Amino acid sequence: MTTEDSASSFAAMRTLLLASTILMAATSAFAQSAPQPAAPLAATAPASSILTVERVFANPSLSGPVARGVSLSPDGELVAFLRSRPDDVDVLDLWAAPVAGGEPFKLIDARALVPDAGELSEAEKARRERMRISQRGVVEYSWDEQGRYILAPLEGDVFLANRADGSVRRLTQTAADEIDAKVSPKGAYVSFVRDQDLVILNLASGAEQAITTDGDGLITWATAEFIAQEELDRDTGYWWSPDERFIALQRTDETQVDIIPRLDITGGGASVTQQRYPRAGRPNAVVELYVQDVQAGKRVKVDLGANADIYLARVDWAKDGRTLFVQRLSRDQKTLDLLSVDPSTGASRVIASQRSDAWVPLSHDFKALKNGDFIWASEESGWKHLYLYNRDGRRLRAITQGDYPVKALEGVNEATGEVFFTASMRDGKEYPIEQQLFRASLKRTGAPAEVTPRGGWWSPSVNGTGTAYVGNYSDVNTPPQSALYGIDGKRVRWIEENKLQPGHPFWPYAQRQQKPTFGTLQSHGQTLMWQMTTPPDFDPSKTYPVVMQVYGGPSAGGVKNAWQGATNQLLTEAGYIVFRLDNRGEGDRSAAFKQALYLKMGQPEIEDQVIAADYLRSLPYVDDSRIAMMGWSYGGFMSLMALTEPKMGLASALAGAPPTQWGLYDTAYTERYMSTPQANVEGYAASDVLGRLDRLTGRLLLLHGMADDNVIFENTTRVLNALQEKSIPFETMLYPGQRHGVRGNERQLHLWRTYLDFLDRTIGTRAPAKAD
Repeated sequence: MTTEDSASSFAAMRTLLLASTILMAATSAFAQSAPQPAAPLAATAPASSILTVERVFANPSLSGPVARGVSLSPDGELVAFLRSRPDDVDVLDLWAAPVAGGEPFKLIDARALVPDAGELSEAEKARRERMRISQRGVVEYSWDEQGRYILAPLEGDVFLANRADGSVRRLTQTAADEIDAKVSPKGAYVSFVRDQDLVILNLASGAEQAITTDGDGLITWATAEFIAQEELDRDTGYWWSPDERFIALQRTDETQVDIIPRLDITGGGASVTQQRYPRAGRPNAVVELYVQDVQAGKRVKVDLGANADIYLARVDWAKDGRTLFVQRLSRDQKTLDLLSVDPSTGASRVIASQRSDAWVPLSHDFKALKNGDFIWASEESGWKHLYLYNRDGRRLRAITQGDYPVKALEGVNEATGEVFFTASMRDGKEYPIEQQLFRASLKRTGAPAEVTPRGGWWSPSVNGTGTAYVGNYSDVNTPPQSALYGIDGKRVRWIEENKLQPGHPFWPYAQRQQKPTFGTLQSHGQTLMWQMTTPPDFDPSKTYPVVMQVYGGPSAGGVKNAWQGATNQLLTEAGYIVFRLDNRGEGDRSAAFKQALYLKMGQPEIEDQVIAADYLRSLPYVDDSRIAMMGWSYGGFMSLMALTEPKMGLASALAGAPPTQWGLYDTAYTERYMSTPQANVEGYAASDVLGRLDRLTGRLLLLHGMADDNVIFENTTRVLNALQEKSIPFETMLYPGQRHGVRGNERQLHLWRTYLDFLDRTIGTRAPAKAD
């Protein structure tokens, strides 16, 4: 159904679909089943301080001491994690905590090792942008498999922390950046990419060995190409075999990719970058896979098939290092083949395949087992589930089943035959607003058992042997906290308790924090989740303006029983009701729920948001003439589509970095959901914002980074030009030097001051009076 259907039929449909079921009247019940929730605010409640935008974007972070990237050492004796510096939230240090007890200690002090952080290379800037890393300092790290070393890339060079004596050794000090650094599985080497070639360093001798030497210009070795990083969730381009004999590595040739001149405008001037950007329907980079025999110095090419126009999706080694498993995705993304490769010859054969009439979703849920079997996820039942296969690709059994999707395979205990996974599920049915860790069996298909308690949002990391996990947890009453747990769910030690109490950065503002309520709406037989947060001192006898926050596109969803960001409170303190709906196409839900937008992005999503807007207008405390929408990236696209949909009736919209014509966006993402512009002319035309601008229902604020290499700035300039040609008033805020996100406290402060000012003038206290 398109947005051009008649008003009468759409009104009839809305009448039938406007049934809302409140899941709970308040969220305090969640905390009762959560581990060590924040204490209720009672006699020790803080003073009622009003949260300001200046405080939100200042140091220290209001989130408190949140541990990032937490991992357990392979020997199980130490927990490592990243922590923001109290004097600069944008710089991370590496910390560690002994499992047996004792205070955490700083393992790598970023500023002590590199006091003056220089400019990163363009390749590293692009890689971090793809990984959504905005901080500096120690932004990633890795263990060797014995747990003797922790490798930490830092500001373009590589450092190695020694567990035995606590020393930190600088491995490189070059003008070029060393990126994607790894410790080899047995700890004999450190590897990294420098100047588009793969280099390994012998830790015993300190000698470097160039594995490749011809990386230059349009040829790059061992680095995931733009599409893999941005759209396939693959951040690396090389893989060590468990025995350190082989390295699988990709070769990327961008010769046939179109050049899109990109004007990078900064505060100090402008430069033109000749960016190789594969737009929908146009050629991709040619990616080949090779296997290097490190000992023999010999390299063989892997047979990926006769068709070079494919995606190298995933690469994994068998436990014995004798087989390389490669997932090959067709260009139209309707077929995913699993190849078994002989690393000595490069010969391959297809041992299993997945197919879909829409698209086959990629995941990291592949696990090779010691006996040669492997676990692989599939969505063929309509829900994503885990299956056990033998080494030849024959399916042995389902590990999970039911009307819920597995979120991720988290770990396996091969000694006990237990499989651990995350899911949003209660009693065998999906329950999207919460997430837990579950255990199932390799040996039989049965109902999974809960490992973590119900209530709230768990993001666990299970260790390699499946005997313990790091549990990251939050709910609407509990800021993010991290602890180490035995696999039986008993807490071993806190990593960051982050308790909301006096002394916590958020404590002065906690009493005025409003907790969201949750509910559902129905659309085309699908249940849509929503959450709503009201202003402090909310009076249901009064009316309030509403800010609809939106992403709307394929994602993990945003409606969840988890700690709410401080920016939400900025909006409620300003007097706005904050509302979010996960429309069809958004969230880790069923295949049918996600595929609703296939070939017609911007249509079913807006239909669902119209249902949400109608629901809001049915509430007596909502001012139906003062509803706005705000979003970034796909959310910016949604804001523009909604502001040009009369049935939404928005008073204003804030659209950040919006894709405004899908033919301008990249191949893998766009073609996955929309096919090519040549094959889906109608769908692309319907989602082009330019054809809808005459239907603006309210005021528009457009925002964009002027160095965006993801959603190219042209997406916004074409709208600016069209609005000016039509003499339609609008507002714009551009950010020199910023890419797809606006980074740093100072610019974030400016961004949110801009948001709040615009909202105040269009739906807030300074908005024009409503005409009689």
